[in-house]
Amino acid sequence: MSEAAKWYVIHTYSGYENKVAQTILKVVDNRNLHDLIPEVRVPTELVKEVTESNKEREVERKIFPGYVLVKMVLTDDSWYVVRNTRGVTGFVGPASKPVPLSDKEVAALGVDKVSTTVEINIKEGDRVKISSGPMEGFTGEVKSINTEDMTVDVSVSMFGRETLATVEISKVSKTDEY
Repeated sequence: MSEAAKWYVIHTYSGYENKVAQTILKVVDNRNLHDLIPEVRVPTELVKEVTESNKEREVERKIFPGYVLVKMVLTDDSWYVVRNTRGVTGFVGPASKPVPLSDKEVAALGVDKVSTTVEINIKEGDRVKISSGPMEGFTGEVKSINTEDMTVDVSVSMFGRETLATVEISKVSKTDEY
């Protein structure tokens, strides 16, 4: 029966996504509705943040805050379970009527994959100070950021000339120095 299950999007109160998902899964277990609601997901991504103090940390963020994806066979029972879960405001669709996602939409949303992105708190044009390596102590302006290599190109003044230095992002920090 679960081969007829389709993905639906439900809207929740912001911040209640995980609680809603856990509650639905608990009801599914208690009522043995695994054939009607085989999967519930809160899509997240791992984001690397580089903090002001040059510390790198990974944070898990919700990709669609306020939404939960539910794979289910739409019946009166499954609709009732989801719709009457505390924190659920309704299904996404016209007049809150459940409309399943197409295969193309499911693929585009990346429901079946885990994504990783990098968040960096410096941008082109910022003044930075280099904290280690051969250019340690130099300050300069960020000219470009390469998130694939996790490096930045910094224009530093050396011997009266502007020189471009490629430095690891973790080795620079914002500064007001000139």
